[in-house]
Amino acid sequence: MILDIYKDALEYSAKDWKTLVILGVMCLFSFLLLPVFLITGYNYRVINTAVHGIINGRDPLPDFEDLIDMFVDGVKVVIVQVMYLIVPVIVFVIFAIVAGHFNGGLSTALMIIGGLITFILIIVACLMSQMGLCHMAYNDGAFSKAFALSEIKEVIEEIGWSECLMTYLGLVIITVVIASVVSIIIGAIFTVFGISGFALGVNASGVFLLGAFINSIVSMFIVGPYLSIFNARSMGLLYTMQI
Repeated sequence: MILDIYKDALEYSAKDWKTLVILGVMCLFSFLLLPVFLITGYNYRVINTAVHGIINGRDPLPDFEDLIDMFVDGVKVVIVQVMYLIVPVIVFVIFAIVAGHFNGGLSTALMIIGGLITFILIIVACLMSQMGLCHMAYNDGAFSKAFALSEIKEVIEEIGWSECLMTYLGLVIITVVIASVVSIIIGAIFTVFGISGFALGVNASGVFLLGAFINSIVSMFIVGPYLSIFNARSMGLLYTMQI
């Protein structure tokens, strides 16, 4: 079932390359902050489509319409994600403060333990926040449903904690692998061109700069948006497994 989710999401994310470019343009201007909420709002629409769909269905990519509503949804998404990360942050701060009162090995040990506990809590918090967003989308966008912990816990238990964690960690691995492989391939191509230029006695420093520029463009306008849709679609489909 997990592989079916990945397969569906990988294909779904590549349905319309114009959508990726539009999201890439938003990412380019994300320093203005407003586009950040539009991006997260669009990903929420992807989740909303997924939780009301089925694996290997024919769901279309969401349209870029009603931008005000998309912005509001994006703000809600960011608030939900931040709220769920508060506990791990507080735990890490507590360990850091306590460790600061000791010296040597004990201080280091406390920081390592605190770091490990925080890492585990972050994984759980991220999973809970994603399922919370799915729960919110399934309940017609009711913001309170994103924090209905008992209901979200029931959803996860119905799917299976191991299934949810494996799916989420798999998404992280797939995301890192795809982003790394694309970057490495582009880098390798321009490295070969650059070395060939040097071998021919040509100053090929511009080739390396061009390679870095193209790598950034591809990451921003294609790979990044593609992976964000892939992750949103996957989590939405995971949620449907308990329905």
